[in-house]
Amino acid sequence: MAHHVEIVEENYVFRPETKRTLYIYLIVGVVLFAIGLILSMTAKEGDAHGGGHSSVVNESFVASVDQHEPTTAKQEPAHAGDHHENPVWLKRVFATLWMNNIFIAGMAIIGLFFLTIHYAAQAGWSVGVLRVPLAMGSWIPVAGILTLVLWFVTKVDIFHWTHADLYQEGGEKFDMLINEKAPFFFWPLAGGTFPLFYIFRMVLFFGLWYWFYTKIRRNMLAEDLDPSTQYWYNNRGTAAWFLVFFGASSSIAAWDWVMSIDTHWFSTMFGWYVFASWWVTGLAVITLIVAFLKDAGYLKIVNSNHLHDLGKFMFAFSIFWTYIWFSQFLLIYYAHIPEETVYFVERMQNSPYSWIFYLNIILNFVLPFLLLMTRDAKRQLSTLKVVCPIIIIGHWFDFFNMVTPGVMKHDGGVGLLEIGTFMIFFSVFLLFVLNNLSKVPLFGKNDPMLQESLHHNI
Repeated sequence: MAHHVEIVEENYVFRPETKRTLYIYLIVGVVLFAIGLILSMTAKEGDAHGGGHSSVVNESFVASVDQHEPTTAKQEPAHAGDHHENPVWLKRVFATLWMNNIFIAGMAIIGLFFLTIHYAAQAGWSVGVLRVPLAMGSWIPVAGILTLVLWFVTKVDIFHWTHADLYQEGGEKFDMLINEKAPFFFWPLAGGTFPLFYIFRMVLFFGLWYWFYTKIRRNMLAEDLDPSTQYWYNNRGTAAWFLVFFGASSSIAAWDWVMSIDTHWFSTMFGWYVFASWWVTGLAVITLIVAFLKDAGYLKIVNSNHLHDLGKFMFAFSIFWTYIWFSQFLLIYYAHIPEETVYFVERMQNSPYSWIFYLNIILNFVLPFLLLMTRDAKRQLSTLKVVCPIIIIGHWFDFFNMVTPGVMKHDGGVGLLEIGTFMIFFSVFLLFVLNNLSKVPLFGKNDPMLQESLHHNI
């Protein structure tokens, strides 16, 4: 009888107090964004980043710095008006909107990825937590619409390759290297016209990710009403196909939405790098939500063994991210090819990106490694609730350094504008996710792996 009580269906109630807290964060985010915007608009152009930049600029950086623009660092003030008249403050708004959108979109995509790897691997331990990544995946269509709209709004400032004069042979701004890459963006149209192939990929990826998500969600909810194992087997098959598609689409998305900002630069490891950052952030969000649900008296079927596994995931993949980070850095450092090394010179030797570059390693490797090293730490809600925000903030900085230097050059910075934008995006994301979580049972009572999860012991 006691065993039967353990698996009584649970439903999350999205309490008014929780909503109020998230709305407060949202309002604070809006206020910070507004203050940051006013400060950016009133700042002198040279001080737009809000805190002087380093005078130490490596000669190779000056010589080839704008690998993504055909001007040099010495001509920087002039190039703002080369193709367009948007002021520095507006570019800064565009950069932070794009960066935060891609960062949060990754959390939704990872929600779906987490579900599919557990179905494909026939994992039993995770039954009690699967509805959390399911709720996170509900953001995918919102992320898709935001990405499409933001791309058309911000493209001129963020994606240098969108400027038509780069593709006019014989023209003053003609860029041979970018012109060679034109088919990747514009096929089957001519370079400098409408990037049909690029937009097609964006729509295809979000469309298929959402299609896979709806199939898996439908089967999970149907299983709640019908104890047949057929739904579980259907999801296992769907998961296998999704993972094949995800392997290609996640890398190409990273090239399209992040790497193409620095059009002259490329890294063969970049798809893995963005995935690793997305993945460990998604794990931290899942674990954080589970920890707060446990604190609120939910998820009675989740015990310290399940928390231990989530902690192990974060511990292991923080190390994995560091491995990818160092491998990419080492290959480029060792080859010492100017058009590759400029990417790191720009980030390592110029304020405000240099301190973020080194902070990355502390927040995303050193702290998670030390804090989650012991067995007990991974099993404590209190520890997990400290480590998860560190990882989320750390990888937000990671995305900042991927996106902003290529857009803003020396005018970027982390200020109230950037912090406010993150608070707005993350608050809305959590409101959306928790609202979706409240609409379905907190775990699948008919999941064929439930008994394995209940007896999970490590």
